[in-house]
Amino acid sequence: MIDVLLIGCGRMGGSLLKGWRESGVVGSAIVVDPAMPELPGVTVVPSLADAPNPLPKTILLAVKPQMLDQVMPGLAERLPDGALIISIAAGKPMAYFASRLGKPATIVRTMPNTPAAIGRSITVCCAGPGVSAENRDVADRLMKAVGEVAWIEDESLMHAVTAVSGSGPAYVFHLIEALRDAAEAAGLPPELAARLARATVTGAGELAHQSPDEPAKLRIDVTSPGGTTAAALNVLMGEDGLTDLMTRAVAAATARSEELAKG
Repeated sequence: MIDVLLIGCGRMGGSLLKGWRESGVVGSAIVVDPAMPELPGVTVVPSLADAPNPLPKTILLAVKPQMLDQVMPGLAERLPDGALIISIAAGKPMAYFASRLGKPATIVRTMPNTPAAIGRSITVCCAGPGVSAENRDVADRLMKAVGEVAWIEDESLMHAVTAVSGSGPAYVFHLIEALRDAAEAAGLPPELAARLARATVTGAGELAHQSPDEPAKLRIDVTSPGGTTAAALNVLMGEDGLTDLMTRAVAAATARSEELAKG
């Protein structure tokens, strides 16, 4: 099992901690968060200065990116030799951490997403220089406690990853909103419109998750030639349709991620 120092336990940090506790992947956990209540089997402290010595060699940073400048000096002072730093901070490249630690450390940058709360995240990881197979395995096991894991070698791809899977849940939630509003516009009562939209999107998503078929095959299976679904898809798949709209949305999110990385 892995001994972990978790710095920050907000929504994503809390999801990770929950996944670790349920999976048993973590042996002991120290959580640094001033708003965190006591938990059985977890050492909770309000600040890094209050964490017991020695610190675990696996450290996961789950604070908001704008708070990292406050956290890094204290972490650099107490960083154990051979520490593995795992970051979930959006827009913060590995060079940021290396420049502020003041001593050698191995760094893995990750991008999970909010379905981690139900164990259905997809996390993309990128290993920095000097990350060993053992380090990689530790990061992999920690992130698999909340869902699937994929690895990339080129850190610059993290901008697109952020735009697709990091921000992607919001796009799906907005799809539910849009389908609900369209249902109301078609004359359905608001409560029924909301129920149909939510159940349709989540049900179709679960079918896509469980089915061995490609999404295109699943779409074709629903679509009768000349039928109602085909009429709707003529709009969604037409000029300036959903694919074009989503491509522009992902490009905008990617560009914003690149801007944030520059500070």
